[in-house]
Amino acid sequence: MADISYHPGEILFWRAAPTWKRLIDIVGASLLLLLSLPLLLVVAVYIKLVSSGPAIFKQERIGLGGKSFILWKFRTMSVGADTQEHKEHVRSLIQACKDNGPHHVPMQKLDHAPYIIPLGNLLRKMCIDELPQLVNVLKGDMSLVGPRPALRYEVEEYLPWHMGRLDTLPGMTGLWQVSGKNKLSFRQMISLDIRYARSRTFLLDAKILFDTLPAILAQVRDNLERKQQR
Repeated sequence: MADISYHPGEILFWRAAPTWKRLIDIVGASLLLLLSLPLLLVVAVYIKLVSSGPAIFKQERIGLGGKSFILWKFRTMSVGADTQEHKEHVRSLIQACKDNGPHHVPMQKLDHAPYIIPLGNLLRKMCIDELPQLVNVLKGDMSLVGPRPALRYEVEEYLPWHMGRLDTLPGMTGLWQVSGKNKLSFRQMISLDIRYARSRTFLLDAKILFDTLPAILAQVRDNLERKQQR
């Protein structure tokens, strides 16, 4: 897996994670893994019961400085599902928000896809599918707080200034996630991620972590309201 290359001048703000951030990642991820272990086991067994294949889905993502790594998450799609529709969806969102296009196309996910396993959407909405990424945090590929880890075919569509979101470790939660998430456009997400990468502080990380659970609950509530309106 080749890493994504930066162009000259694109790493002006790239700096290593401060010691306090790494300590929070190690302690926080370890505690969360221990506390969520019963839930992790239940979800893993459930996925094996309703769908053939491994419970854990491993996927290449692009992290700090364009370096690739393998992300872990619970599998919410059938094994061998065609991802072309998702690729085209991602590309259309990015294209719509490039400098010469409209900037307010919300980043809605393809939750209607037929290859999603039973209750897969619920696991996604509650972010339970992302809990295995605590392992990525312990390995140092990710942080508890940071931009969401990008897909390779997503990064290949980036404009040069978009690369600024790769100036810090990707995270399980971040400024975008607690500021509206899928209600925001790709351009707004990139702007929030770059803002975080250039101004990360202990207090900002603490606020994002504190706001994460309310943001998840609000996402679940909004999803239920949309279903009731159909």
